[in-house]
Amino acid sequence: MARKHPDWKPDLLRMHREEIGLTLEDTGEKLREIAERHGFNIAANFQTIWGHEKGSVYPGPHYRRAYCRLYRCNEAQLGFRKALPGEDAPVESVPAPASAERKLPNQPDAVRKALSSIREGTDDVDSEALRNRVVNAWSRHTATGTDGPTVVLVGGYAGSGKSEFAKFLGGLTGWPILDKDSLTRPLVDQLLVALGGEAHDRSSDLYREKVRPLEYRCLMESAWDNLDCGISAILDAPFIAEFSQTEWMQRFQNRCRSKRVSVATIWVECDVESMREYIEFRGAARDAWKMEAWEEYASGLDLKFRPQGPHFVVDNSLGAAVALVDEARDVLSGGGL
Repeated sequence: MARKHPDWKPDLLRMHREEIGLTLEDTGEKLREIAERHGFNIAANFQTIWGHEKGSVYPGPHYRRAYCRLYRCNEAQLGFRKALPGEDAPVESVPAPASAERKLPNQPDAVRKALSSIREGTDDVDSEALRNRVVNAWSRHTATGTDGPTVVLVGGYAGSGKSEFAKFLGGLTGWPILDKDSLTRPLVDQLLVALGGEAHDRSSDLYREKVRPLEYRCLMESAWDNLDCGISAILDAPFIAEFSQTEWMQRFQNRCRSKRVSVATIWVECDVESMREYIEFRGAARDAWKMEAWEEYASGLDLKFRPQGPHFVVDNSLGAAVALVDEARDVLSGGGL
Protein backbone atom coordinates (compact mmCIF):
# COMPACT_ATOMS: atom_id res chain seq x y z
CA MET A 1 0.00 0.00 0.00
CA ALA A 2 2.82 2.37 0.87
CA ARG A 3 4.36 1.89 -2.59
CA LYS A 4 1.12 2.97 -4.28
CA HIS A 5 0.46 5.96 -1.99
CA PRO A 6 3.82 7.09 -0.63
CA ASP A 7 2.53 10.54 0.41
CA TRP A 8 -0.45 9.24 2.35
CA LYS A 9 -0.66 10.34 6.02
CA PRO A 10 -3.60 8.38 7.48
CA ASP A 11 -3.11 9.80 10.99
CA LEU A 12 -4.51 13.13 9.80
CA LEU A 13 -7.97 11.58 9.38
CA ARG A 14 -8.02 10.59 13.04
CA MET A 15 -6.75 14.03 14.07
CA HIS A 16 -9.54 15.78 12.15
CA ARG A 17 -12.16 13.42 13.58
CA GLU A 18 -11.01 13.99 17.14
CA GLU A 19 -10.82 17.76 16.54
CA ILE A 20 -14.60 17.96 16.17
CA GLY A 21 -15.31 15.27 18.76
CA LEU A 22 -16.73 12.54 16.54
CA THR A 23 -16.71 8.82 17.32
CA LEU A 24 -16.12 6.29 14.56
CA GLU A 25 -19.87 5.56 14.51
CA ASP A 26 -20.72 9.28 14.32
CA THR A 27 -18.30 9.69 11.42
CA GLY A 28 -19.88 6.83 9.53
CA GLU A 29 -23.35 8.33 9.96
CA LYS A 30 -22.21 11.75 8.74
CA LEU A 31 -20.37 10.26 5.77
CA ARG A 32 -23.51 8.36 4.77
CA GLU A 33 -25.54 11.58 4.96
CA ILE A 34 -22.99 13.31 2.74
CA ALA A 35 -23.06 10.38 0.33
CA GLU A 36 -26.83 10.63 0.02
CA ARG A 37 -26.67 14.37 -0.74
CA HIS A 38 -23.94 14.05 -3.35
CA GLY A 39 -24.73 10.66 -4.84
CA PHE A 40 -21.51 9.04 -3.58
CA ASN A 41 -21.32 5.27 -3.63
CA ILE A 42 -20.12 4.42 -0.12
CA ALA A 43 -21.40 2.37 2.81
CA ALA A 44 -19.40 3.89 5.64
CA ASN A 45 -19.19 1.98 8.93
CA PHE A 46 -16.81 2.21 11.85
CA GLN A 47 -14.68 -0.73 10.65
CA THR A 48 -14.06 0.94 7.30
CA ILE A 49 -13.22 4.27 8.90
CA TRP A 50 -10.91 2.55 11.37
CA GLY A 51 -9.10 0.92 8.46
CA HIS A 52 -8.69 4.30 6.76
CA GLU A 53 -7.31 5.92 9.90
CA LYS A 54 -4.92 3.05 10.63
CA GLY A 55 -3.63 3.09 7.06
CA SER A 56 -4.64 -0.47 6.18
CA VAL A 57 -7.16 0.57 3.50
CA TYR A 58 -6.65 3.56 1.22
CA PRO A 59 -10.01 5.36 0.75
CA GLY A 60 -11.51 5.21 -2.74
CA PRO A 61 -12.48 8.35 -4.70
CA HIS A 62 -15.99 8.70 -3.25
CA TYR A 63 -14.75 8.16 0.30
CA ARG A 64 -12.07 10.82 -0.17
CA ARG A 65 -14.62 13.28 -1.54
CA ALA A 66 -16.93 12.57 1.40
CA TYR A 67 -14.11 13.07 3.93
CA CYS A 68 -13.29 16.39 2.28
CA ARG A 69 -16.90 17.51 2.70
CA LEU A 70 -17.07 16.33 6.30
CA TYR A 71 -13.84 17.98 7.43
CA ARG A 72 -14.02 20.88 4.94
CA CYS A 73 -10.51 20.31 3.71
CA ASN A 74 -8.97 19.32 0.41
CA GLU A 75 -7.27 15.97 -0.19
CA ALA A 76 -3.82 17.41 0.42
CA GLN A 77 -4.88 18.86 3.80
CA LEU A 78 -6.28 15.46 4.78
CA GLY A 79 -3.00 13.79 3.92
CA PHE A 80 -4.18 11.72 0.96
CA ARG A 81 -1.62 13.17 -1.46
CA LYS A 82 0.88 15.97 -2.04
CA ALA A 83 -0.44 19.48 -2.48
CA LEU A 84 -0.85 20.86 -5.98
CA PRO A 85 0.77 24.23 -6.84
CA GLY A 86 -1.16 26.93 -4.98
CA GLU A 87 -3.03 24.39 -2.86
CA ASP A 88 -2.80 24.39 0.92
CA ALA A 89 -0.39 21.67 2.07
CA PRO A 90 -1.25 19.08 4.72
CA VAL A 91 -0.33 19.86 8.29
CA GLU A 92 1.36 17.55 10.73
CA SER A 93 -1.14 18.28 13.50
CA VAL A 94 -4.60 19.73 13.72
CA PRO A 95 -5.11 22.84 15.91
CA ALA A 96 -7.85 22.82 18.50
CA PRO A 97 -11.09 24.30 17.19
CA ALA A 98 -12.11 27.78 18.33
CA SER A 99 -15.70 26.62 18.81
CA ALA A 100 -17.74 23.47 18.43
CA GLU A 101 -19.61 24.88 15.44
CA ARG A 102 -17.51 25.90 12.46
CA LYS A 103 -18.87 28.67 10.28
CA LEU A 104 -20.02 27.61 6.81
CA PRO A 105 -18.32 29.36 3.89
CA ASN A 106 -20.18 32.09 2.04
CA GLN A 107 -22.13 30.38 -0.77
CA PRO A 108 -21.19 32.74 -3.67
CA ASP A 109 -17.56 32.63 -2.57
CA ALA A 110 -17.67 28.82 -2.52
CA VAL A 111 -19.16 28.76 -6.02
CA ARG A 112 -16.55 31.15 -7.38
CA LYS A 113 -13.78 29.15 -5.73
CA ALA A 114 -15.06 25.97 -7.40
CA LEU A 115 -15.10 27.78 -10.76
CA SER A 116 -11.59 29.14 -10.31
CA SER A 117 -10.23 26.02 -12.02
CA ILE A 118 -11.57 27.40 -15.33
CA ARG A 119 -8.61 29.12 -16.99
CA GLU A 120 -7.99 30.60 -20.43
CA GLY A 121 -6.67 28.00 -22.84
CA THR A 122 -6.14 30.59 -25.58
CA ASP A 123 -5.83 34.38 -25.61
CA ASP A 124 -9.20 34.94 -27.31
CA VAL A 125 -11.39 33.69 -24.44
CA ASP A 126 -12.35 35.34 -21.13
CA SER A 127 -12.57 32.96 -18.17
CA GLU A 128 -13.87 35.65 -15.83
CA ALA A 129 -16.78 36.40 -18.17
CA LEU A 130 -17.66 32.71 -18.30
CA ARG A 131 -17.45 32.41 -14.52
CA ASN A 132 -19.75 35.41 -14.15
CA ARG A 133 -22.30 33.86 -16.51
CA VAL A 134 -22.28 30.62 -14.53
CA VAL A 135 -22.60 32.45 -11.21
CA ASN A 136 -25.48 34.55 -12.55
CA ALA A 137 -27.23 31.42 -13.81
CA TRP A 138 -26.70 29.76 -10.43
CA SER A 139 -28.15 32.82 -8.67
CA ARG A 140 -31.28 32.73 -10.84
CA HIS A 141 -31.60 28.97 -10.38
CA THR A 142 -31.37 29.10 -6.59
CA ALA A 143 -33.71 32.10 -6.40
CA THR A 144 -36.58 30.08 -7.89
CA GLY A 145 -37.20 28.22 -4.62
CA THR A 146 -36.40 24.90 -3.04
CA ASP A 147 -39.36 22.82 -4.17
CA GLY A 148 -37.13 20.54 -6.22
CA PRO A 149 -37.03 20.02 -9.99
CA THR A 150 -39.95 19.07 -12.22
CA VAL A 151 -40.03 16.54 -15.04
CA VAL A 152 -42.67 16.92 -17.73
CA LEU A 153 -43.40 13.96 -19.99
CA VAL A 154 -45.08 15.14 -23.21
CA GLY A 155 -46.42 12.21 -25.23
CA GLY A 156 -48.68 11.65 -28.19
CA TYR A 157 -48.95 9.97 -31.56
CA ALA A 158 -46.79 11.07 -34.49
CA GLY A 159 -48.03 14.38 -35.87
CA SER A 160 -50.16 15.16 -32.82
CA GLY A 161 -48.33 18.40 -32.05
CA LYS A 162 -46.50 17.15 -28.94
CA SER A 163 -43.14 18.58 -30.01
CA GLU A 164 -44.60 22.03 -30.66
CA PHE A 165 -46.22 22.01 -27.24
CA ALA A 166 -43.02 20.77 -25.56
CA LYS A 167 -41.02 23.56 -27.22
CA PHE A 168 -43.56 26.11 -26.03
CA LEU A 169 -43.22 24.89 -22.44
CA GLY A 170 -39.45 24.96 -22.77
CA GLY A 171 -39.49 28.53 -24.04
CA LEU A 172 -41.67 29.64 -21.14
CA THR A 173 -39.74 27.90 -18.38
CA GLY A 174 -36.19 27.75 -19.68
CA TRP A 175 -36.17 24.04 -18.87
CA PRO A 176 -34.15 21.87 -21.28
CA ILE A 177 -36.10 19.83 -23.82
CA LEU A 178 -34.96 16.25 -24.24
CA ASP A 179 -36.36 15.08 -27.58
CA LYS A 180 -36.01 11.34 -28.14
CA ASP A 181 -35.39 11.67 -31.86
CA SER A 182 -32.84 14.46 -31.50
CA LEU A 183 -30.94 12.49 -28.86
CA THR A 184 -30.91 9.11 -30.59
CA ARG A 185 -31.89 9.24 -34.28
CA PRO A 186 -28.40 9.12 -35.88
CA LEU A 187 -27.36 6.22 -33.66
CA VAL A 188 -30.68 4.41 -34.14
CA ASP A 189 -30.39 4.66 -37.93
CA GLN A 190 -26.91 3.16 -37.90
CA LEU A 191 -27.84 0.49 -35.37
CA LEU A 192 -30.76 -0.68 -37.49
CA VAL A 193 -28.48 -1.00 -40.52
CA ALA A 194 -25.87 -2.86 -38.47
CA LEU A 195 -28.57 -5.31 -37.33
CA GLY A 196 -29.60 -5.98 -40.92
CA GLY A 197 -32.59 -3.64 -41.03
CA GLU A 198 -33.34 -0.34 -42.74
CA ALA A 199 -32.18 2.97 -41.33
CA HIS A 200 -35.58 4.64 -41.19
CA ASP A 201 -37.59 1.63 -40.02
CA ARG A 202 -39.83 2.37 -37.05
CA SER A 203 -42.44 -0.35 -37.54
CA SER A 204 -40.70 -3.74 -37.61
CA ASP A 205 -40.21 -6.23 -34.81
CA LEU A 206 -36.48 -5.59 -35.09
CA TYR A 207 -36.99 -1.93 -34.17
CA ARG A 208 -39.57 -2.56 -31.47
CA GLU A 209 -37.71 -5.38 -29.75
CA LYS A 210 -34.03 -4.54 -30.21
CA VAL A 211 -33.76 -0.80 -30.74
CA ARG A 212 -36.71 1.02 -29.22
CA PRO A 213 -35.90 0.01 -25.61
CA LEU A 214 -32.42 1.50 -26.04
CA GLU A 215 -33.86 4.74 -27.40
CA TYR A 216 -36.01 5.26 -24.34
CA ARG A 217 -33.21 4.20 -22.01
CA CYS A 218 -30.99 6.95 -23.46
CA LEU A 219 -33.83 9.45 -23.09
CA MET A 220 -34.53 8.57 -19.46
CA GLU A 221 -30.85 8.47 -18.46
CA SER A 222 -30.42 11.96 -19.95
CA ALA A 223 -33.39 13.09 -17.89
CA TRP A 224 -31.93 11.67 -14.66
CA ASP A 225 -28.60 13.39 -15.35
CA ASN A 226 -30.46 16.72 -15.29
CA LEU A 227 -32.84 15.92 -12.44
CA ASP A 228 -30.01 14.69 -10.21
CA CYS A 229 -28.47 18.16 -10.61
CA GLY A 230 -31.75 19.79 -9.60
CA ILE A 231 -32.52 20.82 -13.20
CA SER A 232 -36.07 20.42 -14.44
CA ALA A 233 -36.55 18.78 -17.83
CA ILE A 234 -39.20 18.33 -20.53
CA LEU A 235 -39.20 14.94 -22.27
CA ASP A 236 -40.63 14.81 -25.80
CA ALA A 237 -41.44 11.32 -27.11
CA PRO A 238 -44.52 9.27 -28.06
CA PHE A 239 -44.38 7.31 -24.76
CA ILE A 240 -47.25 5.12 -26.00
CA ALA A 241 -45.97 1.83 -24.58
CA GLU A 242 -44.74 3.49 -21.39
CA PHE A 243 -47.94 5.43 -20.70
CA SER A 244 -50.00 2.28 -21.19
CA GLN A 245 -48.12 0.33 -18.49
CA THR A 246 -49.30 0.92 -14.94
CA GLU A 247 -46.10 -0.68 -13.59
CA TRP A 248 -43.81 1.56 -15.63
CA MET A 249 -45.69 4.69 -14.63
CA GLN A 250 -45.70 3.70 -10.96
CA ARG A 251 -41.98 2.91 -10.93
CA PHE A 252 -41.25 6.25 -12.53
CA GLN A 253 -43.44 8.09 -10.04
CA ASN A 254 -41.80 6.26 -7.13
CA ARG A 255 -38.29 7.06 -8.31
CA CYS A 256 -39.19 10.72 -8.79
CA ARG A 257 -40.78 10.87 -5.35
CA SER A 258 -37.63 9.42 -3.77
CA LYS A 259 -35.61 12.21 -5.39
CA ARG A 260 -38.16 14.94 -4.55
CA VAL A 261 -38.93 15.44 -8.23
CA SER A 262 -42.39 16.61 -9.27
CA VAL A 263 -43.96 14.83 -12.25
CA ALA A 264 -46.38 16.13 -14.89
CA THR A 265 -47.55 13.69 -17.55
CA ILE A 266 -49.17 15.32 -20.58
CA TRP A 267 -50.93 13.49 -23.39
CA VAL A 268 -51.45 15.49 -26.59
CA GLU A 269 -54.47 14.21 -28.50
CA CYS A 270 -55.35 15.03 -32.09
CA ASP A 271 -57.66 13.94 -34.87
CA VAL A 272 -56.42 11.49 -37.50
CA GLU A 273 -56.60 13.83 -40.49
CA SER A 274 -54.65 16.58 -38.76
CA MET A 275 -51.95 14.09 -37.77
CA ARG A 276 -51.75 12.84 -41.34
CA GLU A 277 -51.48 16.39 -42.68
CA TYR A 278 -48.60 17.23 -40.36
CA ILE A 279 -46.75 13.96 -40.99
CA GLU A 280 -47.05 14.52 -44.73
CA PHE A 281 -45.91 18.12 -44.36
CA ARG A 282 -42.75 17.34 -42.41
CA GLY A 283 -41.72 14.64 -44.91
CA ALA A 284 -39.44 12.75 -42.53
CA ALA A 285 -37.91 9.53 -43.84
CA ARG A 286 -38.93 7.69 -40.68
CA ASP A 287 -42.58 8.36 -41.59
CA ALA A 288 -42.39 6.74 -45.04
CA TRP A 289 -44.13 3.54 -43.97
CA LYS A 290 -46.91 5.49 -42.25
CA MET A 291 -47.71 7.39 -45.43
CA GLU A 292 -47.44 4.34 -47.69
CA ALA A 293 -49.76 2.28 -45.47
CA TRP A 294 -51.80 5.04 -43.90
CA GLU A 295 -55.05 3.11 -43.55
CA GLU A 296 -53.24 0.26 -41.80
CA TYR A 297 -51.32 2.64 -39.57
CA ALA A 298 -54.35 4.77 -38.71
CA SER A 299 -56.44 1.73 -37.83
CA GLY A 300 -53.98 0.96 -35.05
CA LEU A 301 -54.38 4.36 -33.38
CA ASP A 302 -56.53 4.50 -30.27
CA LEU A 303 -57.92 8.04 -30.20
CA LYS A 304 -59.33 7.41 -26.73
CA PHE A 305 -55.93 6.40 -25.33
CA ARG A 306 -54.97 7.95 -22.01
CA PRO A 307 -51.88 7.46 -19.82
CA GLN A 308 -52.16 5.31 -16.72
CA GLY A 309 -52.11 7.26 -13.48
CA PRO A 310 -52.27 11.03 -12.95
CA HIS A 311 -52.01 12.98 -16.20
CA PHE A 312 -53.08 16.03 -18.16
CA VAL A 313 -54.58 16.18 -21.66
CA VAL A 314 -54.00 18.79 -24.37
CA ASP A 315 -56.67 18.73 -27.07
CA ASN A 316 -54.98 19.64 -30.33
CA SER A 317 -57.84 18.54 -32.57
CA LEU A 318 -57.66 20.45 -35.86
CA GLY A 319 -54.48 22.07 -34.57
CA ALA A 320 -56.38 24.24 -32.08
CA ALA A 321 -53.88 23.99 -29.22
CA VAL A 322 -50.87 24.69 -31.46
CA ALA A 323 -52.70 27.70 -32.88
CA LEU A 324 -53.02 29.10 -29.35
CA VAL A 325 -49.30 28.41 -28.82
CA ASP A 326 -48.50 30.39 -31.98
CA GLU A 327 -50.67 33.26 -30.76
CA ALA A 328 -48.94 33.31 -27.38
CA ARG A 329 -45.50 33.26 -28.99
CA ASP A 330 -46.50 36.20 -31.16
CA VAL A 331 -47.67 38.19 -28.14
CA LEU A 332 -44.57 37.35 -26.11
CA SER A 333 -42.26 38.35 -28.94
CA GLY A 334 -44.02 41.71 -29.35
CA GLY A 335 -45.31 40.76 -32.77
CA GLY A 336 -48.42 42.21 -34.29
CA LEU A 337 -50.10 43.12 -37.53
